[in-house]
Amino acid sequence: MKPVIRDILETILLTLIIYYGVQLGVQNFRVEGLSMVPTLHNNQYLIVNKLSYRFAEPQRGDIVVFRFPHDPRRDFIKRIIALPGEAVEVRDGRVFINEQLLDEPYVRAPPRYNYSRRVVPDGEYFVLGDNRNNSSDSHSWGSLPQEYVIGKAWFTYWPLNWFGPLSHYTPVAGGP
Repeated sequence: MKPVIRDILETILLTLIIYYGVQLGVQNFRVEGLSMVPTLHNNQYLIVNKLSYRFAEPQRGDIVVFRFPHDPRRDFIKRIIALPGEAVEVRDGRVFINEQLLDEPYVRAPPRYNYSRRVVPDGEYFVLGDNRNNSSDSHSWGSLPQEYVIGKAWFTYWPLNWFGPLSHYTPVAGGP
């Protein structure tokens, strides 16, 4: 009987080690709301790579999941638009980085707001939803401190018609 109990305990321990090991590297996430339409949709399920920014810095265009700075119990998802040290401005329905127009083909409708030119502080990012006119993001609450970033949205698994890796279009300053 002792070998059977030992096998059961070893199996349980190994299962827990694998489970928590996976949880250290990835997290599932459910999109809530319309702020990332047309790229992501309400109730779409994603896998977030929590290790990606341990080896590289976030880049413009990355879709990131983060703890909301004004309520860290809530997780949000947005796209990184401006990096630390860059000047960002929204005027006439267009985004400018360091005075260069940002090429953003993933945005369906231009923003109906202006955001005066500001430099993103060191260790922070300027994030916007792809659905610019229906998004609580950096234009309304400020830049995102890096320590709030959970990880990079990596893969969508539900609904099945969207199954697959997420594309992270890298917008280019100086676009059309």
